[in-house]
Amino acid sequence: EENGHQNKKLKSSADEEDAEDQNKKSPKRKIVLLMAYSGKGYHGMQRNVGSSQFKTIEDDLVSALVQSGCIPENHGEDMKKMSFQRCARTDKGVSAAGQIVSLKVRLIDDILEKINNHLPSHIRILGLKRVTGGFNSKNKCDARTYSYMLPTFAFAHKDHDVQEELYRLDTETLERVNQLLACYKGTHNFHNFTSQKGPRDPSAKRYIMEMYCGEPFVRENMEFAVIKVKGQSFMMHQIRKMIGLVIAIVKGYAAESIMERSWGEEKVDVPKAPGLGLVLEKVHFEKYNRRFGNDGLHEPLEWTEEEEKIAIFKEQFIYPTIINTEREEKSMANWLNTLPIHDFNSSAVEMQTNNKNSKKSSDLEGSDGCGDDSD
Repeated sequence: EENGHQNKKLKSSADEEDAEDQNKKSPKRKIVLLMAYSGKGYHGMQRNVGSSQFKTIEDDLVSALVQSGCIPENHGEDMKKMSFQRCARTDKGVSAAGQIVSLKVRLIDDILEKINNHLPSHIRILGLKRVTGGFNSKNKCDARTYSYMLPTFAFAHKDHDVQEELYRLDTETLERVNQLLACYKGTHNFHNFTSQKGPRDPSAKRYIMEMYCGEPFVRENMEFAVIKVKGQSFMMHQIRKMIGLVIAIVKGYAAESIMERSWGEEKVDVPKAPGLGLVLEKVHFEKYNRRFGNDGLHEPLEWTEEEEKIAIFKEQFIYPTIINTEREEKSMANWLNTLPIHDFNSSAVEMQTNNKNSKKSSDLEGSDGCGDDSD
């Protein structure tokens, strides 16, 4: 009996040593993962622990990290244990081509392949880099670049009867769109471009580095264009409202002067373009790269080698989703029909009355825009 007990003890301690050896071979390290995903059918990026009703991108990611052996199961339940942080909190239906998450994992062999094996094909980990122990992807991010893909008939003047598939954007209209988008550059008070922020809230001031619309292109007989915007950070729905207002001006529903007015203290009715075309393109870490990128221990957080993989993913999963959903559900066409309902000339007092009446219905609406720090 004594010998049997001794053997048991030896066996269990040998098992523990094996496990320890395994952990020594793959100690926990702080890393960043470069992620791409199609957001259709998901309630955004951020995980809501305890709410299985609304599926998020992080639900699938955490599950894959546990199954591949990168993190213990209890870290999936309490994400603080692995120091998890996402760079941008993309919302319902929004896709990403260059999302970055930081976390501590065991650096197992063939780590990317193993994680991807447990992910659906519309979510991919495209790259991994080691970072400093105190790295936090949200706090260390200096800027974010989003794109918004839309059918160009959105810019057709309201008085012109256009056939959506036949519409082609002329140079003059594209120039006007770009003149208006350029007005957003610099620091402005964007309290009218989000919800629950007053005109004197300092966090409503945001810095936009660039915003422009590229040359149009035809996909499946319909013409599209892509608007790019780079800013330090964005509030919930901010980009969609910035684009919505420009569309309203170009179509002739609102005067150009409304833009200047919207940055003042007055409450202005700013329409919110559909969430479908919004994509988180890239996140920027210029300060971190200057400090640690060439210190001999860490690599700069740049993804030149992954650019081809990103482009392929967009062609396979992001653009077809936007194009097919637009054609089937007509999200832009249906939204354009709501523009005449907006009152672009109303005073603050009239707006407050309207807001009280519409508050009940807006409370029921889910968050489905872009929100890096929409807290």
